[in-house]
Amino acid sequence: MNNYETVFILTPVLSADQTKEAVKKFEDLIATLGGAKVHTEDWGLKKLAYPIQKKSTGFYTLLDYKLDGLALAKLEIELKRDERVMRFLTVKMDTDHLAFSEKRRAKTSTKVEA
Repeated sequence: MNNYETVFILTPVLSADQTKEAVKKFEDLIATLGGAKVHTEDWGLKKLAYPIQKKSTGFYTLLDYKLDGLALAKLEIELKRDERVMRFLTVKMDTDHLAFSEKRRAKTSTKVEA
């Protein structure tokens, strides 16, 4: 299994509950495909660099997970099919990326606790 990081943008017309439901759908799909969720970050509503589907904002979410390469294709197909997802980007994490991600999470959790 490889480590992956996916950032996806959900349409801004969703409510908070609908956004959480969409994220939960993809977390459950990762588990169904035999993967394991490592970390999820909700980045909230952000302005887009350029309009997508005539929308200028979107809800950003980051998912870190472990998954088999063949199962990743199935996850990406589901991301493409879901009308709530405007864009997504998946990156395979190498050892340096994993170390940076751990350090960033530790720094973020320290800020939240303070």
